[in-house]
Amino acid sequence: MSREQLAENVFLSEDERSVVILDQSRLPQETVCLSLDNEQEMFDAIKTLKVRGAPAIGIFAGYCLYVLAQRIAHEIDQAADDLQELPARVLYNRLSEQAAYLNSSRPTAVNLKWALDRVMACTAQTLESTQAMIAPFDLVQRIGDEAEAIQREDIEMCRRIAEYGLSLLKEGDGILTHCNAGPLATSRYGTALGPILLGHDQGMDFKVFADETRPLMQGARLTAYELNKAGVDVTLICDNMASTVMKNGWVQACLVGCDRVAANGDTANKIGTSGVAILAKHYGIPFYVLGPGSTIDMDCPTGDGITIELRDPQEVRGETAPEEVPCYNPSFDVTDHSLITAIITEKGICYPPFDESLKEKFGV
Repeated sequence: MSREQLAENVFLSEDERSVVILDQSRLPQETVCLSLDNEQEMFDAIKTLKVRGAPAIGIFAGYCLYVLAQRIAHEIDQAADDLQELPARVLYNRLSEQAAYLNSSRPTAVNLKWALDRVMACTAQTLESTQAMIAPFDLVQRIGDEAEAIQREDIEMCRRIAEYGLSLLKEGDGILTHCNAGPLATSRYGTALGPILLGHDQGMDFKVFADETRPLMQGARLTAYELNKAGVDVTLICDNMASTVMKNGWVQACLVGCDRVAANGDTANKIGTSGVAILAKHYGIPFYVLGPGSTIDMDCPTGDGITIELRDPQEVRGETAPEEVPCYNPSFDVTDHSLITAIITEKGICYPPFDESLKEKFGV
């Protein structure tokens, strides 16, 4: 697949009755698209990381509600004579239940809740302005418009994050990244990979070291794949090799994405990110977190309030460890704000103290 095709990882089917995703769990060995039209399939796609990356999950969530709203509107149309409430109100109530169900699939990634809340708030505002007299299918169209706006804004957001991030890099820099935060995880450039890809488009050369990123090897399967496809000089390393490449002087900056940022700057990202930040601090290497404003949770004071998902222990055990040995398999860790050089957003670069700089740009 081309880089442009990789960026089209979440979209509507031609009839707009289903959400189509590129199944990231099967890359790079297989390129498979899935067409999802019911809440169980959508929930499972998020839960099993068929669709992943905080911004991409938000885009997916918006389109899911649009597809589900269409189905609910058809059911309401067929049962119109038996309804006890205004049809638009019935649609809103049922869709709220679906939104809550989808939200339960990934508690760590704040973009999921952000997108679901945004679409439901738009729906509620439309109901209020029309006194719930709007026809269900007209309300569905309004939901679809909001979902499209989320994706359109994400494309522009990625470009701005890439530009701000690139301003901190120079020709020939060695860059270490952890997990995957490129076009597959967003739209177009991505977040953490955005400065690299934008710089490459402008003729700049970087040397990228991609951590394999356990437990699901998203650095090995996805980041290395994306950067190689783009023609970027990339070398894959095991997670425990980061210290060695830093000590060798091969890394001038670390770029990582994020699933949630607390108000004080503590940041949740794929497990192992905190270790990279500690190493970068030791070797005097700037550690940058890149993400959209939608990942910043000003209602979460510190990283202690971020729920960390636990995955199947078998992913760690594999075929090597004894079956009777317990395994601990968290999906994410929280990087303390004291280890972060800057948080790069579409609104600019936030420097410590983050409780002030984040509030200045994103505070309520």
